[in-house]
Amino acid sequence: MGAKKKLSIILVATFAIIVLAAIGFFSGIFVPNSLQLNNLETVMVDRGEVISAIEATGLIESENEVIILSPAPGIIKSILKEPGTKVKAGDIILQLNPEPVQSDIERLQDQQEVKRNNLEKTRLSAQSTKLDLEYNEEVKKLKIMSLKSQLADEQQLLEVGGISPAKLEKTKQEITLAEKDLSMLTEKNSIRLRQLTTDEKGQLLQIRIDEKVLENKIELLSKMSVKAPSSGIILNISGNEGEKVSGDKMLVRMSDLTSFKLTGSIDAQFANQIKTGNVVFVTIEYEKLEGLIGNVTPMVENSKVQFNVHLKESSHPKLIANQQVQILIINNHKQSTLRLPKLDNFEDGKKHKVFVIDDNRAVKKEITLGVVGNDFCEILSGLNEGNVIISKGTNAYNHLAEIEIQN
Repeated sequence: MGAKKKLSIILVATFAIIVLAAIGFFSGIFVPNSLQLNNLETVMVDRGEVISAIEATGLIESENEVIILSPAPGIIKSILKEPGTKVKAGDIILQLNPEPVQSDIERLQDQQEVKRNNLEKTRLSAQSTKLDLEYNEEVKKLKIMSLKSQLADEQQLLEVGGISPAKLEKTKQEITLAEKDLSMLTEKNSIRLRQLTTDEKGQLLQIRIDEKVLENKIELLSKMSVKAPSSGIILNISGNEGEKVSGDKMLVRMSDLTSFKLTGSIDAQFANQIKTGNVVFVTIEYEKLEGLIGNVTPMVENSKVQFNVHLKESSHPKLIANQQVQILIINNHKQSTLRLPKLDNFEDGKKHKVFVIDDNRAVKKEITLGVVGNDFCEILSGLNEGNVIISKGTNAYNHLAEIEIQN
């Protein structure tokens, strides 16, 4: 029994010593009041921007899209460029079957030839008719001249009693009828000539109309080779080789690569922080681009909310269509402010105590934080630019006002 009692006393004493040691450690009794310089992790106070933001993902898209419609009903003969391909202005993207249009062109050309021949015949016929009409008028005029000459002779004969007055009167009546006949013939000839001119103009008009139709068909034939109207990237081709397409159907959708926008996506839990007009930053190859949120899609899909971003430099050379990027949606942004790299447990507007290195010692100072951003914290008071702060390993020294630093 004596041995057991002795063992119990030893165990209790050992436990008491452990407890006292732990209490002493956590109360700082046994913590040294110095740190080794080479064991310190530090950060420096400087000036710069402090950004408080939430992260989202984005996809760069063309701001200006070009839609190419089918020029006419037809069949896709071949597709020369696939979606995702970059093209230059004038590059052929796909080829529609040109044979129906070529047949129409040949038919119209034959019709044109026939109509030109008919026009030539009309012109020749008009010339012949004009000659006949002019001849008939000349005959009438000569007859009138003959009757007038006859009337002059009869008047002389009447004076010497060679003819009767009745004969003279009859000649006068014949002259009157001949003049009326000439007048009527002249009017009819004029109408006939206008008719011939009208016929010729009608045929010329029809030929010009057919020429316009032919020109349109020839132009359409060139459009059967569907070309890129500008440099860009093909986004989509509607149809496959051998497929029949209707007129004015969308064949190709492409970006002109002159300017871009951003389509963003973020978890629905942050939807209340996405507002039209919010500033965003997008970093592309170490270059930060600024933009503004545009339309926000009210519906939630797959626990995501989508929104558009309009970039200030929408034609920036580093923007590439279909490129995935990270978006920072800015809640708060301070520029050229006193700042410190973000440390654990830092909160907006709170007071914190940190150890500031001053030669061979670290002095505890109380600081007030402003905006706590994603990477940096704004310093409102307690520190100056250039101060060096111990960032880790000081929890055990919180009871001290300063710590000695040993080299």
